[in-house]
This record gives sequence, C-alpha cells and structure tokens, in this order.
Amino acid sequence: MNFNPVAFRIFNIDVMWYGILIGLGVLVGIFLADRLANKEGYYNGMITDLATFLIIFGVIGARLYYVVFSWDYYSKNLIEIFAIRNGGLAIYGGVFAGIIVTYIFSKNKNIPFFKLADILVPSLAFGQGIGRWGNFINGEAHGGPTSLPWAINVDGVMVHPTFLYESILDFATFLFLYFYLYKNKKFEGHVFSFYMILYGLGRFFIEGLRTDSLYIGPFRVSQLVSLVFVFVGVILLIKNKENLKK
Repeated sequence: MNFNPVAFRIFNIDVMWYGILIGLGVLVGIFLADRLANKEGYYNGMITDLATFLIIFGVIGARLYYVVFSWDYYSKNLIEIFAIRNGGLAIYGGVFAGIIVTYIFSKNKNIPFFKLADILVPSLAFGQGIGRWGNFINGEAHGGPTSLPWAINVDGVMVHPTFLYESILDFATFLFLYFYLYKNKKFEGHVFSFYMILYGLGRFFIEGLRTDSLYIGPFRVSQLVSLVFVFVGVILLIKNKENLKK
C-alpha cells in the first residue's frame, strides 16, 4: 500500500484522508440517526445537539484510552499526548465516552437512555465502517502475514487486511440493526444490546489478527473490552426478556 495519507493542503496545513473519512462518517451518522429520531417524534435538531458533544468528548475519550494503555511511551513524552494529528485514537475509548455523554444528555432532556441508544448505535456502526478505510490509507490497523488471496502488501509483506474485516463487520451490523432490528425491536435497548454483542464478538476475533494492539500484560486490551461488551449485551437481553414475560 502506497497511498498518500494527505488529501490536500490549506494554508500549509495538511488535510488528512483519515480526518475526511471520519468527518464523512459523522455526517452520514447524524443524518441516519436524525431520521430515526424524527420517526420517534423527537424535536428537529436533537441529534445535531447531541452530536456536538459526542464528537468533542468522543475524540477526548478515544485519545485518553490510547494514552492510558500506551503510558510507557507518553509518560516520557508528555507533550505528545496532545499531538492527535500524529495518530493514536482508539474506538473503544470514543464509544465509552459516547455512552457517558448520551446518558447525561438523556437525563437532561428526560429521554429514556436505552431508547436514545437504540437510535444512535446503527449510525455508530456505519461511521466505524467508513472510518476503517482511513486506516487503510494510513497503512495501519492491519494484521500479520498471510497467504490468503485477499491479503494486502504492507512493506513488502502480504498481511491480513484487518481494517477490511472490521469495515465489513461494521457495515453488516449497521444493515441488520437499521433495516431489520430497529423495526422489530421488542424493548428499549434491544438494538443497543445487539450492537454490543455483534461488534464485541467480531472485534474480539479481528483483534487477535492485528499487529498494533494495545496490551495489559499478555492480554490485548481490545479483546478484553470486547468480552465485556458481549457480556453486558447478553445480560441486557436476558434481563429485558425476563421483564417482557412478567
């Protein structure tokens, strides 16, 4: 892969393809979530209002997550903590921050949290699917060596295109959540639960192929978090199914 990560320059500032793709994912996500919110009868602009906070704190959360689990490096290079343009954002950190922001917003607006989460997660999956192509252009988030026919060339070595695996996972999750499950959900939080299970399971196996994972001792952080996602999603499903029977 020999793609130039810089799309163009404005006033001697490089505009990166990664940022463009993330921005595109955000815009499409806002549009899709807004459609669901309007169908639920919420006021016009609610998703835009929430998205402002999600973007700001999502980036902060994604950066903090990466810095915390790369502290051996950043403890010796503190100024680099703020150098986001040099890379170092972790999606799970952004998701955790987004959940907290959404919870606070829902309480402030008197909206059931799980109802709002159901509206948002299909768009989150879609945005993740777009964003992974930024990893492709940057030549990152790939796996180890493989002889599979769809392998990609990175520095002369044929490797797993794990960014592609996750992009497919994300888009498939979006299609299922947005076009099927949301219309047929049985309780508030149904869509949110399935997002956690589907993404958690897929990410667990994909992470095992990557060569740039963050670690806690011998364990890959994202695999541990993925297991937590699956566990919480299953608990939510079981709990709510029991409530439906009462």
